[in-house]
Amino acid sequence: MKDKVTLTFLGTGTSQGIPIIGCQCPVCKSVDPHDKRFRSSALFRYRGMTILVDAGPDFRMQMLRENVTHLDAVLLTHNHKDHTGGLDDLRALNYTDKSVVDIYCEQMVLSSIQKEYSYAFAKDKYPGAPEWRIHLIDASPFTIVKDSSPKELVWIHDVGYRYRLPDGTLVHTGESIVKADNTGDGAKVIPIRGYHDKMPVLGFRIGDIAYITDMSLLPEGEYSKLEGLSHLTLNTVGYKKHHSHFSIYEALDIAGRVGAKHTWLTHLNHVFPTHTEFCNMLDGMCRERGISSIVRPAYDGLCIEGE
Repeated sequence: MKDKVTLTFLGTGTSQGIPIIGCQCPVCKSVDPHDKRFRSSALFRYRGMTILVDAGPDFRMQMLRENVTHLDAVLLTHNHKDHTGGLDDLRALNYTDKSVVDIYCEQMVLSSIQKEYSYAFAKDKYPGAPEWRIHLIDASPFTIVKDSSPKELVWIHDVGYRYRLPDGTLVHTGESIVKADNTGDGAKVIPIRGYHDKMPVLGFRIGDIAYITDMSLLPEGEYSKLEGLSHLTLNTVGYKKHHSHFSIYEALDIAGRVGAKHTWLTHLNHVFPTHTEFCNMLDGMCRERGISSIVRPAYDGLCIEGE
């Protein structure tokens, strides 16, 4: 069906990934592929579009594993390195897909990546610098529309990227920062405002799937955006209360309140058991709390489908 949405978990680990360098714990030494976790990221597919959420340090390997050759949009939840550290590798798609990459983010995130990737925003770019089109967003819904521009991005040796117009004319790409639109027939995205400690961050809902990571607080007014979900994704890093992430108990409380058919846990730490043990533990915790949502740890490569 045209409007059916899917989400693939590209990575489900914390900022250090799993296994953690040097760690000898049972989870980090596990041979179960479910326990091998890249940094957290996800891929929506909806209305013929491929939409990435976050591009962390493992972005390149995630794209190769999923055989992704085109992205219609990149949504950034916030500006921490485990969610933006792979943005430079988007330049591979500039070359192979012959198009700029559309990035949707808040002004605070833009200000951060302008410093981190200053060469991508320079007036006279170094040849080979990535070509991005930034769409500024906030907590208001916006729409992603397929790019119908007749311009083709072409690589010129020792010069860099230029647009080739239909008549063959080459023009400079220039800097492109625009405000995201909420019109057109495309993928409607509903941002979900939350807080990562005191930092404002965004989750995203497309269709009946909501993806939330790196939150420790979900304001009361945001719960209405989570009604009628088939799938809810929540982050958790441990058992104890954490300043910037949900504890497992807080995540289960939210899962019980939202009542999605399925709840998937991501941004997981190695303090939790191995995958099979974790599934069994969650079943017991949900029975004790009367939670009807089926709660499971997500794993890298898992693909879920909306209804």
